[in-house]
Amino acid sequence: MGLVDFWMFAGALAVAYLVPGPDMVLILQTSLLKGRTQALAVAAGLAIARATHVLLAAAGLAALLRTMPAAFDVVRVVGAAYLMWLGVGILRSSSPSSGLSGPEARDEGRSWLRAALRGLLTNLLNPKALLFCSVLLPQFVRPENGSVSGQFAMLGTILVAIGLLFDIAYAGAGATLDRWTGRRPLAQGLQRWAFATLLVGFGLRLALSQRPL
Repeated sequence: MGLVDFWMFAGALAVAYLVPGPDMVLILQTSLLKGRTQALAVAAGLAIARATHVLLAAAGLAALLRTMPAAFDVVRVVGAAYLMWLGVGILRSSSPSSGLSGPEARDEGRSWLRAALRGLLTNLLNPKALLFCSVLLPQFVRPENGSVSGQFAMLGTILVAIGLLFDIAYAGAGATLDRWTGRRPLAQGLQRWAFATLLVGFGLRLALSQRPL
């Protein structure tokens, strides 16, 4: 990959990661309510999901979702239901600091894995994330530059790495905001409602979205 292509690819990814979405909301919400360590666990789950999307895009599954409406709709509905379930879980929590799940606070040893699983499922069940990879990556693959699979692997590594850097930054931003809202119960309640509403909204938008042509 040439230097110009690299910066164009990195710039496209930066724009995508700066646009508010369920991944960003989940990272910020987790950092605020559970701490930076839990947010970094979510970031790890998101990174695994993105790497999986790269592999699936390379294998042609994204094309299958575009050509088979039923397959796209199944993933879309399941992903939408999961996002709304996360949002409702936040609203049902007994206090702003209780997080997404009561047993999680009592089982510290497994909470990191649960946080990572939330990140994994949030991104993996979003068919638009897979389609994004299938549309963006091929534009920067140059058959004349050698192995196509090798180029896909390099581009996928860059995609996952840049996404992880943004997620780490969001985790830090959430932790900083938590220090400001820590002694303000009203602010904690408002942020809980805001994050829950955003997740439910993203779920509804995904549920109502149309299959890309």
